[in-house]
Parts: sequence; C-alpha cells; structure tokens
Amino acid sequence: MSKIRIKNFGPIKDGFCDNDGWIDVKKVTVFIGEQGSGKSTVAKLVSTFAWIEKALVRGDYSAKWFERKNRFRRQFLGYHRLDNYLPKEQRDIVIEYCGDVYSMRYENECLVIEEISDSSYQLPQIMYVPAERNFISYVRKAIELRLSSESLKEFLVEYEHAKRAIKGCVDLPVIDAAVEYDRLNDSLNLKGESYKIHLSESSSGFQSLVPLYLVSRYLSASVQKQSEDDQESMSGEELRRFRKGVEEIIRNEDLTEEQRRAALSVLSSKFNKTSFINIVEEPEQNLYPVSQWKLLQSLLEFNNLNSDNQLIMTTHSPYVINYLSIVIQGYDLCRKIEKSEKADVLSERLNNVVSKKSLVSSENVAIYELDAKGRIRRLSDFEGVPSDRNLLNAMLEEGNSTFDALLEIEEELSL
Repeated sequence: MSKIRIKNFGPIKDGFCDNDGWIDVKKVTVFIGEQGSGKSTVAKLVSTFAWIEKALVRGDYSAKWFERKNRFRRQFLGYHRLDNYLPKEQRDIVIEYCGDVYSMRYENECLVIEEISDSSYQLPQIMYVPAERNFISYVRKAIELRLSSESLKEFLVEYEHAKRAIKGCVDLPVIDAAVEYDRLNDSLNLKGESYKIHLSESSSGFQSLVPLYLVSRYLSASVQKQSEDDQESMSGEELRRFRKGVEEIIRNEDLTEEQRRAALSVLSSKFNKTSFINIVEEPEQNLYPVSQWKLLQSLLEFNNLNSDNQLIMTTHSPYVINYLSIVIQGYDLCRKIEKSEKADVLSERLNNVVSKKSLVSSENVAIYELDAKGRIRRLSDFEGVPSDRNLLNAMLEEGNSTFDALLEIEEELSL
C-alpha cells in the first residue's frame, strides 16, 4: 500500500490532519470536496509518483535521471499541468510519496529517491481518466488533435485501443443500452431496444460514461490477461523492448542455462503488468443517480478482478459516497451469509440487490474530505460504513433548511 504527504502545494495548505500528514492510498480511495479544494491535485500526484516508481522498478530510467534539478517540476508536474503550483518560496512545501519499493520527496527543486525495499512488486497499468473525456465523441479522430493535456492524450490512446478491441456489442451498465464499433467509419454507435445512433448524437451522460467504461473495461481485462502470461497484451513499444531484452540475454554466452532462465524470468516480470491503478475524475459526470450506481458497481467489479488493483476517484456526488456504504455493508453481509445454512438462497437475493462482484471490505476503502482552507481529513465511519456526516450531505441538509425558512416566511404571510 502506498501513501502520500502534501502541504503548501497549490490549494492544499495544512494537508492531512492525522497520521503525521500521510494519506493512505487503499484499494478504493475517494476524494470529496468543493471545486478547487485539491481533489484532483492529490490524485494527479499519486498518479505521477506511481508512474515514477514503476519506471524505476522496470529500469526505464535511473534514480539520478529523475533527480536532476527541475526535472520533476517541468516534466512530471507539467504533465498534469501542476508545475505552476510551486511558489517562488519553496521552503515550506512538503511533497512526499512512499511506495512499495521506493520513497520520494521533493526538496530544493529536486526529487530525492531512496530504495526502501527489494520485495516483490506488482507492475501496474496506470490510467488517469480526466473530467474532459466527454468531448471525445464529437471528433472523428480525437487522437490526432493538438491537446495541451498530456494525460488526456494518453487517455485517448487507450480509448482507441479499447474501441478496436470491441467484438460485437458491449453492454453498458445502464438500462437497455449497448455500444458497437463501426470499423468502416471508425466510430461508435449506441444501441437500444428500438434505436441505433452515433455516440455524438447521444446524451451528455453517455458521452461521459462510454469512454470511461470502455477504457476501464479494456485495461482491467488486459491486465488480467497479462497476469496469466499473455505477452502479446503489451503495448507495441513495450513488446519491442521486451524482445530486445530477450535477444540480449540469449546472446550472452557468459550465462549458464540456469542463469539465462532466471534472467528471462526477471525480464518478464518487469514488463508483465499485474495490477491496474484506475484514477477517475468525477465518475458521476452528467449521470442520473441510478446510472451512477450502475457505473460504480462496474468500476468496483473491474477493480476486484485483481487483488492488487486500485480505484481512485474524485467526486462531488453524495450518491457515490452513499453507494459505497452499500457495497461495504453488502460485503459484511456476504461474509455472514457464507456461514449460514441458507447460504444459497440468501446469496442469490443479495446479488439481486447489489452485484457480489462489486463488494469491498471497509478495510480496503478510504474516503478523504478536502475543504476550501486546504485541509484534508479522513471521513469517519460507523462499524466500517462511511459516515453520512460529510460536506456533500451537509449541502443537502442546508437545502432542506433553506426550504423550511421559505415555508416559515410563507406562513407569516397567511397570518
């Protein structure tokens, strides 16, 4: 499990109030709060450090390469357009990350890297799903656009891969809707019981949901295949470097046959991705509450395909938090049902209420709340279920109070 500590960076001032400032990144991690409070900032930094650790483990670059002055700011913070978050006076800035193998901290305009473990490492496929994804359906060849967002470019690449991997129709996690890929016109069509339209003609909810769902589905399945030693699931560049590495090992006459097999095994482990880190901005974007629930279950199902997968989300939706409470409660209920004499009947009933494939333990969930003053706190829970006392529900309560105040004024009129 990785963790990150941030202070005085962009909108984040005091940072996390507990655990000496360290934010634990669990199997399911959620950030809630007002716009501009720093939710995406934390998610983007987690994405950045996870990628750097992956590159170090795989041997793409040395630690010294990453530690060059201003490289972290210009190349890596710039990737997510966070480079301007660093003020001129950088003495009070804290940006630290502790992963499975490496720890990193930003210090004196440089990244300082230390190896902390030589234990086994699950090489991840990392995907950052930006909120800007809903424009994709309006352009025929989005991958050829000149975009200022590098993360959006990367998402578009995987979106193209996900489209071309479609065979027949893919059912979407909403009622009576599926998507098919028209290879002749290189486009996606949305299909229902009595209609078939181009994705660009669909509602904004579908335009947001389809790219997120297809990429998450494709990458989670791809990682699952690679964990079963499907080498051809590598990207073209990775496959080229893997084959080059194999050739170098085979040609090395100084190696014994046993050493050669061991070297090939190590090389394979560096390239086979065995986990999927899915970082999603606003999964609820333009979706009706019921559709939010269906999509969340799907994202959790993808996350549960591998034990080391992680789902990280930023959200403004109170429904997402409430629905997470449901899957956590469902997990606890599922464990109890397994010990019951009525296990078969009750298990089926449970699955009709909430997909058993989406269930998650409270121990594997962390919800963090960010406020407008740059503070972060962990959402409390009751017996593992997330508390309903949070900023999102507070806004609903405030709306009810405002309505009551209007009713009181109306009553004064009638006197």
